[in-house]
Amino acid sequence: MSFLDQYESMIRLSTFAGIFLIMAALEIAMPRKQRVLARGARWFTNFSLVIVDTLALRLVMPILAVGMADYAAAQGWGLLPLIDLPIWVEIIIAFLLLDMLIYAQHIAFHKVPILWRFHKVHHADRDLDVTSGARFHPVEAVFSMAYKLLCIALIGPAALAVFLFEVVLNAASMFNHANVRLPLGLDRVVRLFIVTPDMHRVHHSVIERETNSNYSFFLTLWDRIFRTYTAQPEKGHDGMTIGLSEYQDSKPANLIWSLLVPFMRKQSPETKTGSNSIEERRPVLKSD
Repeated sequence: MSFLDQYESMIRLSTFAGIFLIMAALEIAMPRKQRVLARGARWFTNFSLVIVDTLALRLVMPILAVGMADYAAAQGWGLLPLIDLPIWVEIIIAFLLLDMLIYAQHIAFHKVPILWRFHKVHHADRDLDVTSGARFHPVEAVFSMAYKLLCIALIGPAALAVFLFEVVLNAASMFNHANVRLPLGLDRVVRLFIVTPDMHRVHHSVIERETNSNYSFFLTLWDRIFRTYTAQPEKGHDGMTIGLSEYQDSKPANLIWSLLVPFMRKQSPETKTGSNSIEERRPVLKSD
C-alpha cells in the first residue's frame, strides 16, 4: 500500500478541518460583511449538502480523482507519460492544466442552462463564508467529479500531483469564500497570483456582469488571460448584495429547498447564464 493510499483521507480531512477552523476564527475576528441570515440554518444546510455530496460520490462514482490517476498510469493513458519529465516539472504542468480545466468547467456551469440549474444552488447562498465553499448540489458534485476524472485520464498526471491539487483546491475554496477582511494592500498583492475573498465575492454578486466574471478557483491567471476579471463590485463590498436576486428570502438556507430547486418550475424570468434579471432587492439584516 502506497503512502497516498494509506494516508490520503486522513491528510485531506485534517487539512479541511484546519483551514476551516482558521478561516472561521478569522471571520469572527475581522468580518468583511454583516450577515443577512442567521448562521445556524445556513450552516446546517451547507454542511448537510457536504454529507449528501460525499454519499452521492461514494454511491455513484466507482473511483475518485487520486484513484483515477493511479489507474490511468497503469493503463498508460494521458499526455504527460509520453514525455520524460522530472516529477516536479510534471506536478507543475499537471497543476496548471487541472486548474485551467476547472476554470473552464466553472464557465460551462454558468453558460449551459441545465448545468446552471444545479450550480445556482451554490450561488443562491445569501451570505458568503467558509461554508459556502462546500455548498454544491449533489448532481453538480457528481458531474464535476466525472469531468475531473476525464481530465485526469487525458492528462495522465502522477497521483501525487492530483493529490496536491485536490488538497489545494479544497483549501482555496474555503479561503476565497471566507467572509474575511484582508488588508487592501495584502489583497492587491495576493490576488496577483491566487484568488482572494474580495476577488471571489464579486462573482457572487446579484449583478449579472459581476456574476459572470472571476471564475478562477485558485490561480487568478485564467481570469486575466481570458478577460473575465473584475477587480471590484460596482457597489463596493459593503453595498453589494450577495446571492441571486430571485431568491432574496430565507429559502436558500433550507436544505430541502436547496436539493429540490433545480427541479422546480421557474416562477420568474431567468436567463440561461444565471443572470439576475429581477430588480435587485436590499436584504434585511437579521441576527442569530
